[in-house]
Amino acid sequence: MAGFGMVDLAVVVAYFAAMILVGAGFSRRAKDTEQYFVGGRAYPGWLIGVSLFGATISSITFMAYPADAFKTGYLRYVICITLPLAAVIASRLFVPFFRRGKITSVFEYLEKRFGPRTRVYGASVFIVAQCFRISLIQFLVALLVHRITGWSVPVCILVGGVVTAYYTVAGGMEAVIWTDFVQSVILTGGGLLILGVVLWRLPGGLGQLFEVAWRDGKFLITEPGPDGALRSIPWGFSLERKTVAMLLVVGLFQWLGEYTANQENVQKYCAARTARDARHALWLSCAFCVPTWLYFMFVGTGLYVFYQVFPDPAAAEMLAGTRKADEILPLFVTTQLPAGTAGIVAAAVLAAAMSSMSSAMNSISAVAVTDIYRRHLAPARDERHYVAVARGVTLAASLVMVTGAWVLFRADTLTLQDLWTEIQAVVSGGVLGLFMLGFLTTRGDGHAVGAGIVCAVVFSLGTSAAALGWLGPLSDTVSGAFDGYYTGILGNGVMFALGYLLARLLPKSEKDLTNLTVWTQDGAPLD
Repeated sequence: MAGFGMVDLAVVVAYFAAMILVGAGFSRRAKDTEQYFVGGRAYPGWLIGVSLFGATISSITFMAYPADAFKTGYLRYVICITLPLAAVIASRLFVPFFRRGKITSVFEYLEKRFGPRTRVYGASVFIVAQCFRISLIQFLVALLVHRITGWSVPVCILVGGVVTAYYTVAGGMEAVIWTDFVQSVILTGGGLLILGVVLWRLPGGLGQLFEVAWRDGKFLITEPGPDGALRSIPWGFSLERKTVAMLLVVGLFQWLGEYTANQENVQKYCAARTARDARHALWLSCAFCVPTWLYFMFVGTGLYVFYQVFPDPAAAEMLAGTRKADEILPLFVTTQLPAGTAGIVAAAVLAAAMSSMSSAMNSISAVAVTDIYRRHLAPARDERHYVAVARGVTLAASLVMVTGAWVLFRADTLTLQDLWTEIQAVVSGGVLGLFMLGFLTTRGDGHAVGAGIVCAVVFSLGTSAAALGWLGPLSDTVSGAFDGYYTGILGNGVMFALGYLLARLLPKSEKDLTNLTVWTQDGAPLD
């Protein structure tokens, strides 16, 4: 076993020190909320694009993508290839809505379109969902770093959480963007290192990798069947099971949601110098993300071939399903990497997670201060006060993150990842449909969308309860009607359809919709 030695420890310590220095360097620059939340709106497109990329590539990319390709095939990647289409749609149709009026929060648009209560709803569910999400990310990365380094899970939770909290609280958006840049370089280098060692160790190199993987069908779009054997995914449309066409639809909805209704990303559009820079950032992020996801799938394929050539009982148990496949990367790192390089991979894993967590914490602070505190609780205070509150909210979010990760650790189960999927479907039920109703129609007001939100949440709650077996005999009936992958699509469809139908039935609002829908833009330059 290569183990985790002093050189590896020095690499991780150096990484943490660099992140702390970045936070300290920007701590004096955040004098107002414009600087703290959107960096003075002064960043070039290339830097925002790299920051978006760093925040999108989380530690789950390191763990889940190689594990999927190692055990099955390229099913997970089908969802990823729709990102370019979503990026084109979002950059052309929806970025203008967030660049007009110098907004800070995506939910400011909801108030202009549907009223203040809709804005508060969107902001509240975003904060709740993000708090749970960052807790889960921190928990998962602590597990992964624990497997690589041998440190205890609580230590991994505390150290990673404290460093991330420091530079995010101190430096605001500027620290987030620049640390995202550094972290993107580190996580890319760590990923390249793993595959490089695989190819170096394989007697036949890249050619052997392709030969064995092709022979065993590892490049196919497959999933495990009821008997554990791999089966190919059909191409047609179906709500009852996964198909390639339906996964493409799922991916399109997922990425449209990420790039049109996710505060983390919209906040970075707002930090760009111009609308042109914001569009370039979105396209650049897409250009980085799609091949990176494919690369990490290929890393998993390489690990499969490696352990066919050099059998290992632990790897065989993962393929057989008696051990979790997401342990494959830590197994390789701790047993096969040369001394000193495990620290680079550990830093890369931490970088991937910390870039996601810092962006999330800053966005939580932006939403809490902009949409709730400043808008409803303390509307007439000075900027110094709002920056102090923003730092306090960011610190509170970091405490929630560390505490939540500790609770997940004490629960001693990874089934909470499935619970998170269900919770996310409930708390964000219909949010994309809500934004699409605003962008794409001239109908709807607070009353219509309020009823649509209630129906979407009830629908998502019911389907999630069925997936968890909480509805008794009805669970099988509801779950059999459609695959759980499609809950988000159907929830957004319910929101859009009912919101639009009710808007048609209710008296039409006479509100001025100039620059609030794709049909009512005045054509004026954005900035």
